[in-house]
Order: sequence, then structure tokens, then C-alpha cells
Amino acid sequence: MTHKQLFNQIIQKKSFLCIGLDPDMERIPQHVKDNYDDPVFEFNRQIIRATEDLCVAYKPNFAFYEALGSKGWESLEKTVNFITRNHFKIADAKRGDIGNTAKMYAKSVFEKMNFDAITLSPYMGSDSVLPFLEYKDKTAILLALTSNKSNSDYQLKKLVTDDLVYEEVIQESTKWTKAKNLMYVVGATHPEYFESVRRWAPDHFLLVPGVGAQGGSISEVCKHGLNKQVGLIINATRSIIYAGIGEDFAAKARIKASEYVYEMEHILRDQGFV
Repeated sequence: MTHKQLFNQIIQKKSFLCIGLDPDMERIPQHVKDNYDDPVFEFNRQIIRATEDLCVAYKPNFAFYEALGSKGWESLEKTVNFITRNHFKIADAKRGDIGNTAKMYAKSVFEKMNFDAITLSPYMGSDSVLPFLEYKDKTAILLALTSNKSNSDYQLKKLVTDDLVYEEVIQESTKWTKAKNLMYVVGATHPEYFESVRRWAPDHFLLVPGVGAQGGSISEVCKHGLNKQVGLIINATRSIIYAGIGEDFAAKARIKASEYVYEMEHILRDQGFV
């Protein structure tokens, strides 16, 4: 999916919601575990069916599948194949190696599993990202300013140029070939930094975690982060997929997702997008 197609989906659905698919076996409802051979996929399937008209993207976090071994990989592949073409499919894998390893990561995610995008750590520089940018209409999403508490250990350190590390990541990467195929992770827990992000990346999409369980505000993010193509994909995971624990868990997930979309639609209307 291209960024133009993503924007069109945002306008059609009046939503820029991404739902994380992080199925924790300890939190999957018991009736799903008791009645299905592949409870991870069934959990995801019901969440997707209940929310697919509300969101523009799904983001499976690889760790929750890798932890289950080969069975988890099967569940992940079935999940990705079940998501429709009208959704931006993000592999939350946070890869960060170079050379042939990076090429193989790109091949597995983009060719074999048909994801639209992947999260990457840019710590090793352009060598760890460029192999992913060789794929037309695919997106590399670089970790810039994450939503976790210890992000200040490195990302907010000041360099000799007086720029912060996350600013340097954005500035340098926008100079790379095919940089238009980049997105950036910027956490909703730091809305005050979106102005500086937009100074260096005015036209790029941003993947924004930290809304919901981590306390980030959609309105504050939009106040500083919207651009001419909306430019935001706001992710929520636990607050949606674990909104209910009973047999109606998918219906509860839909209710919670609808609350986010209600706010997003009003913002889009106020800004003249719809």
C-alpha cells in the first residue's frame, strides 16, 4: 500500500487508527483457548472482524508470535493473510542489522509475508535501512522518539550540534535515497516534541504509539503532528484488544476502537479533511 492509498483509506474511514495485534496467551479469553486449535489466530480473527471498518492499519508485534515457536509463526502468517488489502499491514519487528542479514529480513517481511511496512532500529545507520527501501511501495518505519520511560537514555541526549539524538536520526535519514518511503515512530507520551519532528519531517507519516494504556492524548498529538495528508497513524493495542475478557471480547474491542475513531473523525472534520 502506498502512502497515497493510506491517505485515501483515512479519508474514507474517517479514521487514522492502527490496532496492535499482540496476543498474550495469558490474556486470551479462556473459551478461545479451550475451543480452537489455534487460539492466537482465532483471537486475532475475531478482533479484526469486529474492527476492520474502524481502523486503517494493523500492527502485529513479532515478539508475541516468536515466543510460541513455529506454531506462533503459523499464527502470524494466517493473521497477515486474513487482514484485507484495505489495511496497512505493519510488521512490528524492530529489526536493525546490516548487509545480507538486512536483505533477508526485508525479503521475509515484504516478499514472503506481504507486509506493507516494518519497524526498524536505525542505530547501525543507513546500511540497516536501505535494503528495505529497495522495495517499491513498501515502508521502513524508523524508531525516532519512542513512548517508553527510558527513551531519554539515548534519544533525548544533546549532541555537539545542540540537536537531540532523535532529531539527528530524522534529519540524516531524510537525506537517504528513497527517503519518501520512510515513516517515523514518535510516541504520544511526548506531544511537545511533535513540532520539532515536523520541522525535519513535514511530509512524512508518523506511527504514534502510547495512546490508551500509556496515557497519550490523541488531541495533543494532532495539535502538533497533523500535516497536509493527516500524516499520523495512531496505534492502540492493549486498551482495545483486551477491553473485554469474556465471550464478548471482540464486541468490547469494537466499542473501545469506536471511541478512538469518534474523536479522530471530529478532528478530521475540524481540520477540513472530511
